[in-house]
Amino acid sequence: MFGALDISTSALVAYRANLDVIAGNIAMKDAVKYENGEATPYRRLVALFAPGDPSRGRDASGVHVAAIVEDPTPFGLRWDPNHVHAIKEGKNKGYVRVSNVDYHTEMVNAMTAARAYEANVTVMEMAKSMAASTLRLIA
Repeated sequence: MFGALDISTSALVAYRANLDVIAGNIAMKDAVKYENGEATPYRRLVALFAPGDPSRGRDASGVHVAAIVEDPTPFGLRWDPNHVHAIKEGKNKGYVRVSNVDYHTEMVNAMTAARAYEANVTVMEMAKSMAASTLRLIA
């Protein structure tokens, strides 16, 4: 029974980290950073899940966020020749590079993570209920 609680707890921690990454992507969608004097749009981050729970040992059941990595998909382009960061020359002249964060994708990912979080809370409640029923039968 405690194994089920441990597994669900690791999933709660992992999905909370995933929701934090998603919220950060949505918040930073329009942000720009400057590298070498050039404006670079925010690059989407993705939480990568892996089996196991390092906090409980190498062979423990569960899930964890193994890494948070940048999404390598290319930046988009938006036509805005008057923008301060518009490309000045070349085939993309007049376009502005924009973040590779898609608001709708992030919202779907957030809803999926929230549902998975809720499912793990339900598993924990059921395990608690089963343990209570077992104790009532024994007593």
